[in-house]
Amino acid sequence: MDLFSAILSLLSLYLLFLIISHFILPPPPPHGPKTHPVIGSLIPFYENRHRLLDWYTSLLATSPTQTFVIGRLGARRTVVTANPKNIEHILKTNFPNYPKGKPFTDILGDLLGRGIFNSDGDLWLAQRKLASHEFTARSLRDLLVSALDSEADGRLVPVLTSACSERRAVDLQDLFRRFAFDVICNISLGTDPGFLDVSLPELPFVNAFDAASMVSARRGAEPVSAVWRVKRALGVGSERQLEEAVGSIHEYVNDIIKRRKEEINVKAAGEKEVGRNDLLSRLIAGGNSDEAIRDMVISFVMAGRDTSSAALTWFFWSVSCYPDVEAELLTEIMQVTRSKERRVDYESLREMKYLEACLCETMRLFPPVVWDSKHADNDDVLPDGTRVRKGDRVTYFPYGMGRMESIWGRTGWSSGPGGGCPSKKEKGRSCCGCRRTSIQCSKRGLGFAWGRTWHLCK
Repeated sequence: MDLFSAILSLLSLYLLFLIISHFILPPPPPHGPKTHPVIGSLIPFYENRHRLLDWYTSLLATSPTQTFVIGRLGARRTVVTANPKNIEHILKTNFPNYPKGKPFTDILGDLLGRGIFNSDGDLWLAQRKLASHEFTARSLRDLLVSALDSEADGRLVPVLTSACSERRAVDLQDLFRRFAFDVICNISLGTDPGFLDVSLPELPFVNAFDAASMVSARRGAEPVSAVWRVKRALGVGSERQLEEAVGSIHEYVNDIIKRRKEEINVKAAGEKEVGRNDLLSRLIAGGNSDEAIRDMVISFVMAGRDTSSAALTWFFWSVSCYPDVEAELLTEIMQVTRSKERRVDYESLREMKYLEACLCETMRLFPPVVWDSKHADNDDVLPDGTRVRKGDRVTYFPYGMGRMESIWGRTGWSSGPGGGCPSKKEKGRSCCGCRRTSIQCSKRGLGFAWGRTWHLCK
């Protein structure tokens, strides 16, 4: 067969496929991105890759069920939903049918190993029970408050005070990222990287963590997953950078585990009193393997750094946009700090209902985790009638959910950070780190009580 005949045959097959697609195959859902034969929604996905949050939100807003289905060449069929009943079904009612799945765990597997945020089934359940127990321990909770006080009073506040006196603009997002990294390392590893102190040299661990997080995130954003898999197999480009960064992280954490075990053995021998309440020390005392400890603390460092810094940044930005909210927030904080002589403990934070409302509203509009995906083990039907096939990716979308008029009303998306006080607690599974993030944001919210007014630089 000559080249011309081969090309003609391929064109004929493609034309036949178009005819079959038009007359035989079911039409694409009316509420979703534009779909083409063979490539699916690859073109609109690529065109909107830099604004996926707003694009997904607009698609959900036009859907009567706040759900749409997207399929594209090189990716799994994906169900995206902001429907509260669907989300309850996925995360609670039929939770066993929606594990993270291998496509998800492959993306983060090099960095997180088999830690709690990258595991499923019995392994996930065992780690969650362990984490839940540790994070409810008073000693670890007290360590969190102590670490926040030390990092804020010793580093963050002096930086902001200097900026105020010099009337100098600061990048709050970068400051909070450094602040959150120091705090979570103190809690998880029992070490202080000093990332917020610019006078100290940066640890290779910090740079390696940034690099590994960035490359892992890029994996998930690739239009076709085969791209990063080929680069990983060949050990080139960003995948080589990831391999080197993960190696540095593992070396750093393994060294801490080794030295901490030596400290604990010294204490057991009665030679010296060494008391630690950080997560790593508690996991060692619990008899967990070195690999399990390493994967678990790395998972918490990554989750704690990014979520806390994002929540803090959006909280300060949101309050700065509403002077009346800032004034009321100041009044509440001053009342509590005056009675506590400006030393606020864990229980005192629970008295600040307006501060809690501001945090809730901020994280409704700007959730630290904008979406999360599961993969269906078996066929299923969501409460809104959407059919889920075995192997489908099912993504629930908190960012879009916080902007649905059907849930919050026509002005719910712009009512200000004081409008989100929860009237009741939803029953069911909760995030182990949620209270930690809330405490961290609350403690920094007290910055308003120190006589500073924040202005946005535009």
